[in-house]
Amino acid sequence: MAKLVVEVLDASDLMPKDGQGSASPFVEVEFDDQKKRTQIKPKDLNPVWNQNLVFNIQNPRDLDDKTIEVFVYNDRSKHGHHKNFLGKVKISGFSVPLSESDAVVQRYPLDKRGFFSHIKGDIALKIYAVVGSNYQVFEPEVLLQEQQVQQQEQPQPPPPPPVNVNNFVESKETPVQEINPSKLGDEFSDIKKKKKKEKELRTFYSVGTGAGGFGGGPPPPPAEKPVSVEPRSDFAKAGPATVMHMQIPGQRPEFGLVETRPPVAARMGYWGRDKTASTYDMVEQMQFLYVNVVKARDLPVMDITGSLDPYVEVKVGNYKGVTKHLEKNQFPVWNSVFAFSKERLQSNLIEVTVKDKDIAKDDFVGKVVFDVMDVPLRVPPDSPLAPQWYKLEDKKGLKTTMPGEIMLAVWMGTQADEAFPEAWHSDAHSVSQQMLANTRSKVYFSPKLYYLRIHVIEAQDLVPSEKGRAPVSSVRIVVGHQGRATRPAQMGTYSPVWNEELMFVVAEPFDENIIISVDDKGELIGRLLIPVREVPQRGELPKLPDARWFNLHKPSVAEEESGKKKEIKFSSKIHLRICLDAGYHVLDESTNFSSDLQPSSKHLRKSNIGILELGILSARNLLPMKSKDGRTTDAYCVAKYGNKWVRTRTLLDTLTPRWNEQYTWEVYDPCTVITIGVFDSSHINGSKEDARDQRIGKVRIRLSTLETDRIYTHYYPLLVLQPSGLKKHGELHLALRFTCTAWVNMVAQYGRPLLPKMHYAQPISVRHIDWLRHQAMQIVAARLSRAEPPLRRETVEYMLDVDYHMFSLRRSKANFHRIMSVLSGVSVVYRWSDGICYWKNPLTTILVHVLFLILVCYPELILPTIFLFLFVTGLWNYRFRPRHPPHMDARLSQAENTHPDELDEEFDTFPTSRPTDLVRMRYDRLRSVAGRVQSVIGDLATQGERALSILSWRDPRATAIVIILALFFAVFLYVTPFQIVAVLIGLYWLRHPRFRSKLPSVPVNFFKRLPAKSDMLL
Repeated sequence: MAKLVVEVLDASDLMPKDGQGSASPFVEVEFDDQKKRTQIKPKDLNPVWNQNLVFNIQNPRDLDDKTIEVFVYNDRSKHGHHKNFLGKVKISGFSVPLSESDAVVQRYPLDKRGFFSHIKGDIALKIYAVVGSNYQVFEPEVLLQEQQVQQQEQPQPPPPPPVNVNNFVESKETPVQEINPSKLGDEFSDIKKKKKKEKELRTFYSVGTGAGGFGGGPPPPPAEKPVSVEPRSDFAKAGPATVMHMQIPGQRPEFGLVETRPPVAARMGYWGRDKTASTYDMVEQMQFLYVNVVKARDLPVMDITGSLDPYVEVKVGNYKGVTKHLEKNQFPVWNSVFAFSKERLQSNLIEVTVKDKDIAKDDFVGKVVFDVMDVPLRVPPDSPLAPQWYKLEDKKGLKTTMPGEIMLAVWMGTQADEAFPEAWHSDAHSVSQQMLANTRSKVYFSPKLYYLRIHVIEAQDLVPSEKGRAPVSSVRIVVGHQGRATRPAQMGTYSPVWNEELMFVVAEPFDENIIISVDDKGELIGRLLIPVREVPQRGELPKLPDARWFNLHKPSVAEEESGKKKEIKFSSKIHLRICLDAGYHVLDESTNFSSDLQPSSKHLRKSNIGILELGILSARNLLPMKSKDGRTTDAYCVAKYGNKWVRTRTLLDTLTPRWNEQYTWEVYDPCTVITIGVFDSSHINGSKEDARDQRIGKVRIRLSTLETDRIYTHYYPLLVLQPSGLKKHGELHLALRFTCTAWVNMVAQYGRPLLPKMHYAQPISVRHIDWLRHQAMQIVAARLSRAEPPLRRETVEYMLDVDYHMFSLRRSKANFHRIMSVLSGVSVVYRWSDGICYWKNPLTTILVHVLFLILVCYPELILPTIFLFLFVTGLWNYRFRPRHPPHMDARLSQAENTHPDELDEEFDTFPTSRPTDLVRMRYDRLRSVAGRVQSVIGDLATQGERALSILSWRDPRATAIVIILALFFAVFLYVTPFQIVAVLIGLYWLRHPRFRSKLPSVPVNFFKRLPAKSDMLL
């Protein structure tokens, strides 16, 4: 017989119920009319049981439909007969793994029994099912006796031995009590009644602790049995170990969101805390020991040649930081800051040693020693600590007669210190000085982009490359790396007319030239250079600037230097209209998740409506990205919102990095998205320049889904789609808060256009917009890759989703399912209407009859009733509003069970690089899918053509019937009051099923007989 094993491990932060600030908790578990309980832990709000409760499973196939109910009570009578409710947890049977190896310890937040219950805390359980015949379960009487003997001999039983799947036997040292239903009376009957009444089931999952995050989770629930999840946010106090695992129905648990309660100052309040909490209140405080090495003077000469190449070595325990060495300098200036994590300090002494760089062995010049206990604490916004001069000592710590002093500043601070971003960190101690910049946190800004509009109108007096024939000319325009060309002139002429408009993307500071070339069948016959900075700007004015005639230079003249230009008596001319459109917003990311919608001109921008604060706390369960090199992961984060990019410092060789860095953005539009990505740096310690930083995952959060002034702290799954399938690379811990500073402007923003005015006054064609977006992405990637440390091209492209517009069968399926999900609301209304018409619920049908008659008699109530219904529905749905921000949904993206060939096609290059047979197979598959789409479109066209043919006399008999009926109903409706007609139609629609026929109605039959043009197709 199969068994269900429920390991009750411990609970934490329970609600005191005994009136003395404590409780005596025990756990009762109910499964399939079986009830068992653990021991009572007297006076303990964080009890530890470590007991196994074993239940019989009558039919393993019915396990998915069963429910495991776990109740935590406070014992008031020392025997469990009188108790107080401390919380409950309900777990669905389909989340139970079928072996112990697949089970993991999960922490479940305790739920309330009623609306007014005061519950807090969580419980740790390990639940799994085992199948076999070698099971021994003690009888209740024997177990009660063993428990009494153990309570007399020792108050705390030892933890049980591990459970073996193949031979499960309960240890006598772990007593299990089975509750006698007769003793508990009405309490269990009440629980049974509540279980029958409840229709929604709350299931909580935890993310596996394995490296990949896949091995430990329970199997995914079937799609046909979705689980309704009611998230909570008040289940525990602040603490790093307290998490709440929230799961979207139908999604695998390891891909879900995990709510946390980290001990950040914004959650815990500012009472009794220092000023740093108000600066970095969205992250956990991290203490650092800072050493600022400024300069030295009067250093003694150590070499025979009379020179000195000094550098400074700062050592705290096993951590050692080194400045650059300065050649032949007795008065060196370093201005280097070193930061040592306080939690990793291995010594109480700080040694600052000045050495002389030498070929063989570096010479000792002098040192200064500090005690960590004597280091002062600096709290921003205090001014920086003033450095002081210190006399150098010898190796024994004695003052020497030799000259030499060093200027230092040593203090204890946090990550809020202004020296933190530029400091050398002890966790990057193995990085060379040349690569140190790649580990520091930085803030970047995208260049300000403009659309460049060039209207090529005509040209005059062109000189052909071959005499005796009129040129067949076209115009090619190059701006930076962008090149566009017009179509060739319609016919050979010396004064061609093109009248084409070309658009480009340019960025400040406008240091590029517009190169305009006129070609005759590929041969250059004229050229023109116009600096971008000389092009006039246009704001929101609908009128374009006047067109101008420009002289076209011959190729030989155009190549001459500007100082040697000759006076040109005759030249060809070209008619152009050029302007910089500053009233548009240059799209450098998809409009579906854009983070900035402001126009290019700063004069046209609106004031901000709020502030977005992001705390990048940590990550966990990251996969080792450098396992081939014997290392783990060098992780850093990049966040992008608007034109501001931030990059955290790179933490080396760790799978659990803790950044605890906080950033702020101004918000101009709530309907925007912030993107946070995690990457593994490949440019540490002499990596190849062409090495690419690897993607670990990213998160997108829409600001309009956030409540104002609420702090969201969650673990977000880092999901990456690869050719081998969907992989979870870990979890990212973020804290997020959106603060509104102008409520009126924010509410008014919802009524304004999403994009600036010029996008609607003079819209850009669709064929231009995708090409321009790609060019804008390339400009941003090229500009940010030139910063120091650079945001590399692969990082920027991943954050901006450069390949989002490429064809993907997986994405097409996802969009199709999204459409079906939207249309499912129509089907729900249809089923409800069908149930009313067929009297499936007579009481509801009668109420609909009454409401219908009231609205017919009082038609002025129709619109108020509709809007009141919308108000009540929205108010009712407020109870079920989302309590957590959205994240990457693997099920919605159709990424969980995608066919490997579809993924290979999605990651294929453009044009394709796959073998011919594979491309032919994919083409045939695409033809099959397109054939089904073609059939659906044809059916829609058929229904539309039938509607158009009603009065077109294509079917003379059908049209005659329609016009005769139209005349009859016109007369009938004229002489009959509207209320009578409405009542007749409504009663006919709501008639009883015995007056209905299973055959289609007469109007439907008539409509299906109308002609369409499908029979006219070849």
